[in-house]
Amino acid sequence: MYVPTFLRLAEAVWSTDEQGHGPLILGACAWLLWDMRANLFGPQSRPAPVAGSLLLLVSVVIYTVGRSQQVIELEAGSLLLTLPACLLLLVGPTGVRRAWFPLVFLFFMVPLPGVLVQAMTMPLKSVVSVVAEQLLYWAGYPIARTGVTLMVGPYQLLVADACSGLNSLFTLEALGFLYMRIMNYTSKARNVILAVGIIPIAFISNVTRVIILVLVTYHFGDEAGQGFMHGFAGIVLFAVALTLTYGLDRLLAARFDDEGGTRGKR
Repeated sequence: MYVPTFLRLAEAVWSTDEQGHGPLILGACAWLLWDMRANLFGPQSRPAPVAGSLLLLVSVVIYTVGRSQQVIELEAGSLLLTLPACLLLLVGPTGVRRAWFPLVFLFFMVPLPGVLVQAMTMPLKSVVSVVAEQLLYWAGYPIARTGVTLMVGPYQLLVADACSGLNSLFTLEALGFLYMRIMNYTSKARNVILAVGIIPIAFISNVTRVIILVLVTYHFGDEAGQGFMHGFAGIVLFAVALTLTYGLDRLLAARFDDEGGTRGKR
């Protein structure tokens, strides 16, 4: 049923830089579910046909509305209910509890609603522009700002929607959750701190990306800033984010590894 949905996502949403992480999320969820298949379909299975059927009915209605009205958010989002419904029908509540992480992690695959993106993008772009301008000004560069346009030397650079940090925040949160799952920490406090810490880390990484583009444009010209270095700055963003995330994890290790916050058994 969802094959046409995945094809539609691949042709439109997943082909963009903002939502290109979608197939990776889907693949990771499939791998996690496959890895725990022996534990999911164990001898303690107690199917819940009533609850599973009702939840499946709700998910099918949402899917039908999204498919018929071309609302990809509803169409893809219905999968978040379809999978738990199938587990209830086949295994019961125990299976849903065991598979809670891939079921929740799948949320990052669903495209963000356009209204939410528009409401959050402009404020984030403004904050990124202000911080980048102040840091470069303190470094001695001839930079000024008008709205979300940075003027450095003879060049003007518009901080685009992709540089707002919203999509990178969404992607980095997904990577952070996957990192915590792989590390399998037993401390809830440690996991919460890591998840919350990714928010400022994503912001810092995005400001770093904007600063790199401004410096490249200022020193090497507009063609250099909009050419290879524009894509390379995106790689730097994730490199900085992953480095800071690992650094935060090592700082937390000094506290939580001594208090039973190390990895647990799978």
